[in-house]
Amino acid sequence: MPTIPVILDVDTGVDDALAILFAVAHPDIEVLGISCVAGNASLERVVENTLRILDVAGAPQIPVAAGARRPLISPARSASHVHGEGGLGTVHLPPGDRTPAPVHAVELMRQLITASPRPVTLVALAPQTNLALLLRQYPELAENIERIVFMGGSASVGNATAVAEFNVWHDPEAAAIVLDTGIPTFMYGLDVFNQVSVDQDVAAALEAGDTPYSRTVGALLTNRVARSETSVAEYTGLIGDAGAICALVDPEALQTRLLPVRVELTGYGRGQTIVDQRRRVGEDIVHGTAGSWEVVEVALDVDAPRFVSLFLTTLGL
Repeated sequence: MPTIPVILDVDTGVDDALAILFAVAHPDIEVLGISCVAGNASLERVVENTLRILDVAGAPQIPVAAGARRPLISPARSASHVHGEGGLGTVHLPPGDRTPAPVHAVELMRQLITASPRPVTLVALAPQTNLALLLRQYPELAENIERIVFMGGSASVGNATAVAEFNVWHDPEAAAIVLDTGIPTFMYGLDVFNQVSVDQDVAAALEAGDTPYSRTVGALLTNRVARSETSVAEYTGLIGDAGAICALVDPEALQTRLLPVRVELTGYGRGQTIVDQRRRVGEDIVHGTAGSWEVVEVALDVDAPRFVSLFLTTLGL
């Protein structure tokens, strides 16, 4: 099978780091470049975390570029309560010799997409601000984009709010713009994100391993999240964003449906991905009040042990 040319768009916190490690290790994925955006951490931290994770991976000189510092409209909002002040939880990596590309992330993506002899897959593991800027400024690039895979949204509950997932909630206008491009889109949302978890004993063994690589992966997996100021931090072991990369190479592990999706932009529901799973036409459609929707391939269930095995095997752990 030919490799899949991919551009990653990240806000490198804990789970983006796991996704980068998986993407550069899998033989069927060719990472052309990485664009960075503020989200889990500040833009500066995201760029530095990305460069340092590539060092841990022993990756080739993949170009990394800084992009948007804040959402299109809303202010940037910290996720340090999940990812720590530095973005990588308790993981502290030494600086290396890698430096970011001397161009904006939008320009880097434009160059890579234009130069690619095969259509590129954009994988958004972050708020989609960079993608929205790219596709509004250069809509003609859609001709050389195979599809957009994004970790974000939910067909059920949220995490940023009761109904909205963080990446979409952080910049809902950007997500709505990207959906509206008509490029084939795959949504890897919280419905599957929250299912793929490495056993705590396995993660602990990795953290106690005899290589920096193993210890880094283990520490990222054992990063503990306090759900509120009064709650006790709990182990999750989620591979998180890495699951969206697993979906590229093992789509058969997922149950998906093509469904109408829209991003809510107002009120408490702002940032919600409304996924229409009805089997019959509703009154809103009958009476012409439904508004516009985009058809998206939505992941609704996953063979979690299969993804965990794929993740650990690919990383050689």
